[in-house]
Amino acid sequence: MQSAHYNDNVFINCPFDSAYKHLFDAMVFTIHDCGFIPRCALEEDDASEVRIDKIYNIIADCRYGIHDISRIQLDTISGFPRFNMPLELGIFLGAKKFGIEEQKRKRCLILDTEPYRYQQFISDIAGQDIQAHNYTS
Repeated sequence: MQSAHYNDNVFINCPFDSAYKHLFDAMVFTIHDCGFIPRCALEEDDASEVRIDKIYNIIADCRYGIHDISRIQLDTISGFPRFNMPLELGIFLGAKKFGIEEQKRKRCLILDTEPYRYQQFISDIAGQDIQAHNYTS
């Protein structure tokens, strides 16, 4: 069932760490100031809900999305990059492609630190218009 605020909801897909917090806060402020409703996985702290299900539900409730895929560096402890942002972008694009009619109207902004860098690690979206924010943490 579509949210009553579907056309006003904006899904924020970005890192939720202290290094990125000022960009996250700027996104939340800008979305709100433009009359939209910012949504993200941090909005509810319910350990009884499986996190990916929460993300599915929020994405289903949002016509718009902002996806920052810039955080690809390797974790110093695990040696692996974080794949959450590309995964959530894929879920959003899948909802647009395969969802019911209102889901097909989804629109998104995809951000990276510099133009065309994303083609080195997620080349399947090479046909998308990615915007660069030139921020490195």
